[in-house]
Amino acid sequence: MPDNTPVRGRSVLITGASSGLGRAATLHLAELGFRVFAGVRRITDGEDLAAEAYGTVVPVRLDVTDDASIAAAAKEIDGLWAVVNNAGVCVSAPLECVTTDELRRQLDTNVVGQLAVTRAFLPMLRESRGRVVNVTSGLGSVAIPYMGAYSAAQFAKEALTDVLRRELRGFGIDVCVVQPGAIMTPIWGKVSDVGRAALDAVPERVAELYRIPFNRFLFANERSARTSPTTPEHFARAVARALTDARPRSRYAVGADARKLGVLSRVLPDGALDRHLAPITR
Repeated sequence: MPDNTPVRGRSVLITGASSGLGRAATLHLAELGFRVFAGVRRITDGEDLAAEAYGTVVPVRLDVTDDASIAAAAKEIDGLWAVVNNAGVCVSAPLECVTTDELRRQLDTNVVGQLAVTRAFLPMLRESRGRVVNVTSGLGSVAIPYMGAYSAAQFAKEALTDVLRRELRGFGIDVCVVQPGAIMTPIWGKVSDVGRAALDAVPERVAELYRIPFNRFLFANERSARTSPTTPEHFARAVARALTDARPRSRYAVGADARKLGVLSRVLPDGALDRHLAPITR
């Protein structure tokens, strides 16, 4: 049994490829020899990627929340061997302050849209006996205060991954998860903006209950990402391993914080974990 799956000539689709972790993974996989279809909402972002990768990246307009966009992408792409479901948003706010529309946006993008993409390309993946890699996070194993909507999406994506892995095994399709921890990317500025907007939209009597600890949490969260030794390149290498390991693991944690959360979720009873996380809300 070879240690690695050959990559030359294999085609991979990455959703959310225009920036951050998706961009890093796209460029790294192209460098390794994959033919990468970069799923982007604005085709100009994909053209920039293609230019940087010297033509080994093919931009594809793909909005994971739009069924017509997914169907059009499936017609445009042929011979696909793997899908990397990376596209996502992060809604961070106290659950009392998360609107129904924002919760739907979180779940539509990170869960419903990712399954829709996978479903659209399964006929190709069955034919190629390929792979599905779902990107979640360390918060797919532990739900922390003020990240409830995001954790709900990541927990759901973890569950969908487990089921897909078991349902598709008989077709020769491997399915696994990559769980990045805190990594500095442009998403962090958006997280803080969305969170503060959520507090501004609720009655002041509700907002004042959360404002001080929540703003402290947002500051600490962004600082954690800025000082994290884990980089987009670490994430890109983990995605590459998930695609090239001859026998891929079910989960690849990226960063010490993601690994720590995985351990805590397995060894601490609920009460102990609640006490460990309690300082966040003080």
